[in-house]
Amino acid sequence: MSNTRPRRARRVQLSTPGSSEKMMTKAAASAADHVFLDLEDAVAPNQKVAARSKIVEALNTLDWTGKVRCVRINDLSTQYAYEDIIEVVEGAGANLDTIMMTKVTSAADILFADRLLGMMEKKLKLPRRIGLEALIEEVEGMQNIESIARASDRLECLVFGMGDFSASMGISLDAVIGSDGGYPGDMWHYARFRLVMACRAAGLDPVDGPYADFRNEAGYREECRRAGTLGMVGKWAIHPSQIVVARDAFSPDPARVASARRVVSAYAEAEAAGAGSINVDGVMVDVATVRLLRNGILRKAELYGI
Repeated sequence: MSNTRPRRARRVQLSTPGSSEKMMTKAAASAADHVFLDLEDAVAPNQKVAARSKIVEALNTLDWTGKVRCVRINDLSTQYAYEDIIEVVEGAGANLDTIMMTKVTSAADILFADRLLGMMEKKLKLPRRIGLEALIEEVEGMQNIESIARASDRLECLVFGMGDFSASMGISLDAVIGSDGGYPGDMWHYARFRLVMACRAAGLDPVDGPYADFRNEAGYREECRRAGTLGMVGKWAIHPSQIVVARDAFSPDPARVASARRVVSAYAEAEAAGAGSINVDGVMVDVATVRLLRNGILRKAELYGI
């Protein structure tokens, strides 16, 4: 499978109800890297069909400069999903970057959307391919995550949806999003770690899901830190107040970027002289160190222009 995926900014993915013209207008003017206009949980069943045309209008008329434009569709077990794709792509396919699929449980879910989009792109003569993002929020999806991650090179990103995942697991009601439920440690560590591993093996972006207690900035910042430590590139924001926190948490520190570039440069000089490892400021640096810096902080710095 060839990797033709574009690199996109996903430090913060802002959730925006597709039924609200006012909130979509605010989202377009926000500092979010990525905005997904929602047709799923944020939209009442009797508003889902009408929301499609509102999303089309927003994509076609608002200024989305500097943002990844995404639409989250309903899951494939519902009556809405296929028309979500058809109506949005037919109406605004040229102004859409990705489609976010919900409750993905198998590679077949990804292949369905991949094939449908491929046919529509040919028919509509769209100027570029529309990417896919997938929410892993069911136990079955987590069990099948490796095959899901490798299902299509149209797939760009996996998101850990801990809310529905909690329901799927039968986790205690006390363990709501924004609380540890009394669990001694990070109750999402294994799920996050497994998702990151699947993403890195397949060349995808791993993203962390929502934190419901949006008034708890310290709690949200800590969840960003935990996700970033494991290698996730960003986190959802369910409220505009979370945007700045997530951008800050997932942006590399300029001083550390400068230090990393100095280390890589010093190693390149030493390697050219025949050295396999060097001492930089009292720290041993070898080829593994350089790889870590290039794949981590320096890759982020390049993406975000730091």
